[in-house]
Amino acid sequence: MDEMTRTAVSVAEVPAEAPRLRYDDGREAVQEELSSTRRTARVVGMLVLGGYLTYGVGNAIATGIAAAPDYLSSVSASTLFTASAVWMLLNSALVIGIGTLMLPILRPHNKNIALGYFATRVFEGIILAVGVISLLSLVIVSRSYTEAGAADASYFETLGALAINGNFMAYNVAMVGLGLGSLFFCYLLFRSKLVPRFLAVWGLVGYAIFATGCVLEILGFAGTGLVATIPGGLFEIFFGIWLIAKGFNPSAITIGAAKTAGVLTP
Repeated sequence: MDEMTRTAVSVAEVPAEAPRLRYDDGREAVQEELSSTRRTARVVGMLVLGGYLTYGVGNAIATGIAAAPDYLSSVSASTLFTASAVWMLLNSALVIGIGTLMLPILRPHNKNIALGYFATRVFEGIILAVGVISLLSLVIVSRSYTEAGAADASYFETLGALAINGNFMAYNVAMVGLGLGSLFFCYLLFRSKLVPRFLAVWGLVGYAIFATGCVLEILGFAGTGLVATIPGGLFEIFFGIWLIAKGFNPSAITIGAAKTAGVLTP
C-alpha cells in the first residue's frame, strides 16, 4: 500500500513541474525583453534628436543659401550647400530607423498601428529625400547658368524656382503624412501606457496641429506650417530626451513581452 502511495505521488508531481519550468522560461524571456527594450529606447531617443538636428540645421543652411539673390551663380561653388543637403538626406535614414526600431515595441500592443507607424516613417523618409534631391539639382542648374553667362537667365531662374519649390512641397507632404500617422502612434502610446499619458496627449495635440498647419501651407497660407511645428517639435525633443533618460514604461513592456511569450506575469 505504501509503495502504491509513493508511485501515485511521483506521478502527480510530474505535471506540476512542467508548468513551473515553462513559467520560469517565460519570466526569463520577459526580463531579456526589458533589457533589450531599454537599449532600444535610448537609440530611438538619439535618432529622434539626431533627425531633428540634421534636418533642421541642414535645411536652415541650404535654404538660406538658396534664398540669396545671387544663388544661381554661387550654389555650384558652395561646398556648404552640398554638405547641408547631405545632412538633410541623413535625416531620411534616421527617421526610417525610428520606424524600424519601434515596430517590435509597438507590435505586441497593436500590430496594425505598429505597421502603420513603420509605413509612416518610411513614407516620411522617402518623400523628404525626394525633396532634398530636388534641392540638390540646384547645383546642376547653377553650373549650367554660370557656363551660359547672362543668356537665358529667366530660363535658369525658372528651373531654380522649381527645384526650391519641389523641396518645399516634398517637406510639407512628408510632414502631413508624419502628422497623420503619428496620431495613431500617440493613441497607442496613450492606451498602452508605454510613456506617461500626458506625453502621449501632448503628441496627439502637437501632431494634429502640425498636420493641419502643413496642409494650410500647401494651400497657400504662408507661415502656418512653421508656426504649427512648435508644439509638435517641442514634443519630439522632449520625447527623445525622455526615451534616453527614462525609456519606456517597464510594466507596459512586460505586458507586451508576456503576450509574445504566451505566459502570465505576476
